[in-house]
Amino acid sequence: MLDRIGDQWSLLTLEALEDEKKRFNELMREIGDISKQMLSKTLKHLEQDGFVRRTVYPEVPPRVEYELTDLGRSFLIPMKILIGWAARNHPAITSARRRHEKA
Repeated sequence: MLDRIGDQWSLLTLEALEDEKKRFNELMREIGDISKQMLSKTLKHLEQDGFVRRTVYPEVPPRVEYELTDLGRSFLIPMKILIGWAARNHPAITSARRRHEKA
């Protein structure tokens, strides 16, 4: 479970869906450096685990939107704490890695 929600693309996708429903191409633009295949795989995993809801509207062409579920929304709180911790401690981690490489 931690592998699934702890990967870079899952966190960025959840963050991108924080404020509103989005379509696939909107997510592609907002996340930026993600491939279509990786975004599709990430969304499927997040939907499978109950973090994201996928809604298909019966239109021509079909319109598909993604949004956070209550579970996904509840995860934003610890996720932001973790991201903040990582940002604050990034210099110390980088320094430790450099020391380890020299040893």
